[in-house]
Amino acid sequence: MPIVVNLDIALAKKKMRSKELADAIGITEQNLSILKTGKARALRFTTLEAICKALDCQPGDLLEYRASPKPKE
Repeated sequence: MPIVVNLDIALAKKKMRSKELADAIGITEQNLSILKTGKARALRFTTLEAICKALDCQPGDLLEYRASPKPKE
């Protein structure tokens, strides 16, 4: 998938555990784990806002676009 979630990096920079973040933003650890691993199919702006507020970061610190390699012909 071309969208990469860098939530682990943001958590490490703030020295925060996933459980602390999940509690702070009001979602389950399981849902946060799904987001961290990039398996989430959607992300609510309210959740993104809560994560950015809790980690004092910007959305671009959490999400990154990486182009997929072009298939060889």
